[in-house]
Amino acid sequence: MTSRLRRTLSLALPIMGGMISQNIMNLVDTAMLGVLGDEALASVGLAQFSTFTCGAFIIGLATGVQATSARWLGAGRLGEIAVPLNGGLLLVLLLGLPTSALLIHLAPTLFSVLSQDAAVTDHGTIYFQARLVGLLAMGVNFVFRGYWNAVNLSKFYMRTIILMNVTNIFLNWVLIFGNLGAPRLGVVGAGIGTTVALYIGSATYLLTALRHARDGGFLVRWPDRATLSALLRLSIPAGIQHVFFAAGMLAFFWILGNIGTAELAAGHVLSNLLLLWLLLTNGFGLAAASFVGQALGAGKVQEARAWGWYVTRLSMLVVGGLALPALLAPDLFLLLFLHDPTTLTLARLPLQLTAATMALEALGVVLMNAHYGAGHSRRVMVISLTMQWCLFLPIAFAMQAIWGFGLLAIWIANLAYRILQSVTFVWSWQAGGWTRIRV
Repeated sequence: MTSRLRRTLSLALPIMGGMISQNIMNLVDTAMLGVLGDEALASVGLAQFSTFTCGAFIIGLATGVQATSARWLGAGRLGEIAVPLNGGLLLVLLLGLPTSALLIHLAPTLFSVLSQDAAVTDHGTIYFQARLVGLLAMGVNFVFRGYWNAVNLSKFYMRTIILMNVTNIFLNWVLIFGNLGAPRLGVVGAGIGTTVALYIGSATYLLTALRHARDGGFLVRWPDRATLSALLRLSIPAGIQHVFFAAGMLAFFWILGNIGTAELAAGHVLSNLLLLWLLLTNGFGLAAASFVGQALGAGKVQEARAWGWYVTRLSMLVVGGLALPALLAPDLFLLLFLHDPTTLTLARLPLQLTAATMALEALGVVLMNAHYGAGHSRRVMVISLTMQWCLFLPIAFAMQAIWGFGLLAIWIANLAYRILQSVTFVWSWQAGGWTRIRV
């Protein structure tokens, strides 16, 4: 095994394990609630992406923390590498608490806009509110993730996520179905279980950082105005991109919901399975971001470029191969979540097409993260928003509202826009504008 491959896998595999486990929190909610019917699945799907949309700007702070800490590590500023983490946590506290309180109050109004199905709205609103209580913890956890990945300690991220998932699975089993003498809470039980797991994760990250990040200045050295400004300059475009991506997913689900509840339920399951593979790819992408940032911090531009291409090729091979079982036997995946034969039929071919194009998805995801590692978050924002909001969503709306197409045609359009986005990130990385970014 070459040193480059060994280094990539030593960082990427824990990230991948952690990110898979992170998505399992949503998949567990989906699988356990699937027995309650399409309405429960549809409501949770809308609520999960609503939660991500509401927290997306705060989550974007992780991008600034990772890019800055990686640069400082590459530049040898070992006694300061946790200072961006301190700044990220401070900004999460300042933004997260008032945002969470306001959104919990507005949740019934917001959710009623997303669905005209009364059952979906009732289930989704209460799940949404339960998840919004955990918005602060979600932001804290993402900021810690950015730091651990930046300093090549992704194993702490993976361990904490696994603990969170064990907690989530247990609490869901207790609270959804009323086991161990607990009340049978159904959908809201899933939201409570996930929120409690998020706060346990935050506490674990804090204790871990007290042991392993104090030498880097964790809770010892606080960021000055220039550092906070740099964090915001890197994070704001990423936060905007995350917000509009998540809002775009909500708009996509709204379009599917206008076709029918079965299509919305199938789309929710398909999106979660797509996200599972994308999170695997994102593990490679976050590794690429760290390597690119560290190389640029050391002044090695060509090494940064080489890291971007190397990790991209590796991710295409690995993730493309891992998606093949879903192409050959889609029902093995879908039957875990869908129990209605009609909904299962709707989801089968879209899942196969998703699996067939995952290598091309990986191409774009890794290079997008490589741009983040270089501090070129504004370019990522422009490309992502243009492709999703100016191209895909108008076409998808017209396909449903004007031409009357169903789930399959709209899902194909979804895959096509994502492939085009991947090609655009290839062009941008090759053009090299990211080499001139200063952090």
